Amino acid sequence: MSVQVTSLVQDQMVRSLNALKGILTKAETYASAKKVDFSVLLNTRLAPDQFPLIKQIQITCDTAKFTAARLSGVTPPKNDDSEKDLPQVLKRIDQTIDFIRSVDEGQFEGYEKREVRFPWYPGKWMDGHTYLYQHAQPNFYFHLTTAYSILRANGVDIGKGDFLGEQNWRSE
Repeated sequence: MSVQVTSLVQDQMVRSLNALKGILTKAETYASAKKVDFSVLLNTRLAPDQFPLIKQIQITCDTAKFTAARLSGVTPPKNDDSEKDLPQVLKRIDQTIDFIRSVDEGQFEGYEKREVRFPWYPGKWMDGHTYLYQHAQPNFYFHLTTAYSILRANGVDIGKGDFLGEQNWRSE
């Protein structure tokens, strides 16, 4: 059985973005209990040369929306990266989810052969299949995991189940 692109892009990335919302909500509860301004967490880094939490979230969202756009031929919405608080961050995630869900399954037809180009790699490109598996998915999970790790390293009570998000377990 082959995996459908809509399953990877729309179902899995949306599920992970919803898990990110859950993690951030727990972080807000933690910050409130510790009397820490949430913006402190948003500006926290794992290492001095890594992006802070807010940028990790923005890149996670951008990777998801650009994956849907590049593989479907749809123009993605623009974001100005001006989020400063949790409501704005949650709105960004919701807008990303809405965009991804707005792409019709048929628009992904032929995604494997689409040329994906980046302005920072002039003269180079990847086909859609290679882009999805070698760039988009790893990049999405790198930034999602880094966002999780920043919060976890700062004492937010989250675990693997929070990262994995909702799962469809079946009963016998």
